[in-house]
Amino acid sequence: MSKQYVDVDTLKYVLYDIHKLEHILDRERYQDHDLESLNLFIDSIKDFSDRELYPYFKEMDETPAYHKDGTVYVHEQVKKVMQKSGELGLISAIFDYEDGGLQIPFSVLQAAVYIMDAANNHLPGYPSLTQGAAELIVEFGSNLLKEKYVPKMLSGTWGGTMCLTEPQAGSSLSDVVTKATPTDNGYYKISGQKIFISGGDYHNADNIIHLVLARIDNAPKGTKGISLFLVPKHRIKDDNSLEFNDVTTVADFQKMGQRGYCTTHLSFGDNEDCRGWLVGEEHKGLAQMFLMMNGARIAVGRGAAAIAMAAYRTSLQYANERPQGRKLSADGKKNPTEKQSLIIEHPDVRRMLMLQKAIAEGSLSLILLASKYHDILHTATSKEEKDKYHLLLEMIIPIVKTYPSEAGVLAVNNGLQTLGGYGFCTDFTLQQYYRDIRIFSIYEGTTGIQSQDLLGRKVPMENGKALELLAAEIMKTIVEASSDNDLKNYADELSNKLQQSQQILSKLMPFALKGNYERYLADANLFMEYLSIVVVSWLWLEIALDASIQLKNNTKKYSTIFYESKIETMKYYYKYELPKIDALAKSLMSDEEVTIKKDKEYII
Repeated sequence: MSKQYVDVDTLKYVLYDIHKLEHILDRERYQDHDLESLNLFIDSIKDFSDRELYPYFKEMDETPAYHKDGTVYVHEQVKKVMQKSGELGLISAIFDYEDGGLQIPFSVLQAAVYIMDAANNHLPGYPSLTQGAAELIVEFGSNLLKEKYVPKMLSGTWGGTMCLTEPQAGSSLSDVVTKATPTDNGYYKISGQKIFISGGDYHNADNIIHLVLARIDNAPKGTKGISLFLVPKHRIKDDNSLEFNDVTTVADFQKMGQRGYCTTHLSFGDNEDCRGWLVGEEHKGLAQMFLMMNGARIAVGRGAAAIAMAAYRTSLQYANERPQGRKLSADGKKNPTEKQSLIIEHPDVRRMLMLQKAIAEGSLSLILLASKYHDILHTATSKEEKDKYHLLLEMIIPIVKTYPSEAGVLAVNNGLQTLGGYGFCTDFTLQQYYRDIRIFSIYEGTTGIQSQDLLGRKVPMENGKALELLAAEIMKTIVEASSDNDLKNYADELSNKLQQSQQILSKLMPFALKGNYERYLADANLFMEYLSIVVVSWLWLEIALDASIQLKNNTKKYSTIFYESKIETMKYYYKYELPKIDALAKSLMSDEEVTIKKDKEYII
């Protein structure tokens, strides 16, 4: 199998040149790191992925995780990747030194795990969820909980999960009913069930530490009554040995894709002996969990972006090798005596490849932009800076999670189409990428939920200040690009679309002001698509501007064709993708209300 599943040059170009990692390294927290050492870190993850992830990609799909006799059995590579992730510092990367971490920038970690996602998206979730669970314990847990659990989680010896969803509640966390009953022994008795728990159990894990949302007896109703608990599969006895903590794996979910990444149904307290320890304050569990949600949603977007990249690289390789048909001559006919053309020479195939490239690389830039905002926010030295990057990050998080997930499906679909009939066959990985990526628009809040969050919460945030700040960032690039004669028309076009977004909001906002939120949010998913395309168009203009500067000043690190390809991809995006938002604008500003429930039911 070819290891060209990711474009490392483009990854480093976007991380270093477009999003200026060296500016992040100027901050005190990262003073022990430099570009050279972090570059070596990323290269080591690529080598690791070549050896331990990519070769098992198809195999993990063909031999999926399964449940038997209360245990979930996974591919043996899961244990190896967990252990190596601990050894390489992937799990501990962003933690403070005092907590056993490396204080590596979040941006660099995302770049590294992006490579792993592209190599084999079934595996990185195991260490990533362990990192997220450990982060919650470090942030909110007692010193005793940190000392007992975090070191073995950071080393990859123990796994970790986050348990939110319940059978009767789905995405409605206000309906969580898992119970936590206080005892006089410093722990709570936990009882209830959780479903769709990624990495929730596997046979070769010594222990799994669950971070569980539950409701203490007599807690307030709704989300204000939810607390967060540490609930290990095996609790630690006084002599440091482990004993079963009454956490049972009831079943696993057999999935369409990501079949090597187990997803479990857990039951807590079937024998009334499941013990949980409160993390943080009572009734603050949801707020605590959601402090980590930005990182989780960036991770979802990152995974989808990486799959889109891997699918593009696969279909590009195929298009450069597959001869079929012949190019039309000047008279519109084909000469059967001529040598067959490679399919990459056909305009329609080139269109599909350009679409994949535009979505994959645009999504990568979006992920690293959010990661940069995350780094700045968590190292801010002034209230002004902290407030600004908090709002910017909040504003783009729904887009970061949604665009790579939704557009990524379109990209992989075009990759499959590039291969024709072979794309539908298991001989090639395109069909697997297509199945794997489909879950990403559901993970961590569906597209509908993200869209309502964008239009319902983020756009009005602080009287529109978050959107105003984002628009100002976009305008900076527009102004700079306007001084480049080759890019001015594209800058003007993006400026017009940005102004159009204000017209849309002027149409919609009165519904919210009148309290008619159902009408205001009825087409939130269309607004999500609209603003996503605007943001990715901005990022492509930013890339094209840098590429143009490097070519004109002859300061390029990469080949001339590398930079020219970026400019050509921007042109593709502005010709084929950006114009789509005019149709979205028309729908958003329409007075028709066809999706709102009326007295009669027309969906029959």
